[in-house]
Amino acid sequence: MQLLRLFSELLPLLAVGYVIGRFKPGISSQIVPPLINFGVPVSLMGLLLKNGLDWLLFQALAMSLLAIGLLIAAIRTFPDLRRHFGGRCLLLGSVFGNSGYFGIPVSLALLPSQSLSFSIGYDLGATLLVWSLGPTLLSNSSFEFSGKFSWEKLLSALMSSPASKGLVGTVFIQLTPWSNQITSVLWIPSRIVIVLALIIVGIRLGSLVHSQKPANRNLRHLIQPSLLIKLIGLPALMLFLSKVLHLSSLMCNALVLQAATPTAISILLLAEASGKEEELAASLVAWSTLISLFTVPIWFLALQ
Repeated sequence: MQLLRLFSELLPLLAVGYVIGRFKPGISSQIVPPLINFGVPVSLMGLLLKNGLDWLLFQALAMSLLAIGLLIAAIRTFPDLRRHFGGRCLLLGSVFGNSGYFGIPVSLALLPSQSLSFSIGYDLGATLLVWSLGPTLLSNSSFEFSGKFSWEKLLSALMSSPASKGLVGTVFIQLTPWSNQITSVLWIPSRIVIVLALIIVGIRLGSLVHSQKPANRNLRHLIQPSLLIKLIGLPALMLFLSKVLHLSSLMCNALVLQAATPTAISILLLAEASGKEEELAASLVAWSTLISLFTVPIWFLALQ
């Protein structure tokens, strides 16, 4: 029953975007800027206000940082892994999932309502990290994880992150006497942002099919290791960490499903903003989304 609900919520939006992408593949570029600057902060504020801020949310946030950090360290440490990630979008796309725009609907459809705060915590940690690390990695051609890092640039990127704005906005609103009224108002636009993001993913799927070229076969070959790590490796690592740390089944299930989400649309937005590796990012987002329609239900059944 839960899987039917999941497909009934995701597939129509992806299908609408797919049709649009087949005929107007460039329309997503008109939606991307406001989605980054306004949509993501508003969506996070609406979700956080609806579920509240507690220490369990921050525990989920810490788990997302731990799992993603360990996976990045492993990729950068072992040569056999590192040689598969020549493109920086491949590295980012292997560890950062669409936990907000894909994972939150998955959580709402498959898990009890109490698990939503865990899903939001994971998404918040991943979003803070990707919008801090991603712009620096994609804009600086000499940047390497093993090289010298500017903490000033990291702090600046962190403060300008849509996730940071959403968190700060949530705290500010909770301090006002109108927090309940604002929460009710923000819930609707936060869901609209999720709808728009899923439609954009569908548009990318449609534009990918529309522009089928021989080069795309090379792209599919390049993204295979990233797909394997993102859809299988990261959720398996999260499941292992959850069991080792004796997390509750509810938190474990929420975190594993968030880790199993397809490559984050943030990677595509960052690639478009920087003008680098756009085709690679689009291909990775599109194919991981298609494959996740099968792998996410498998992970859900395995967790049962």
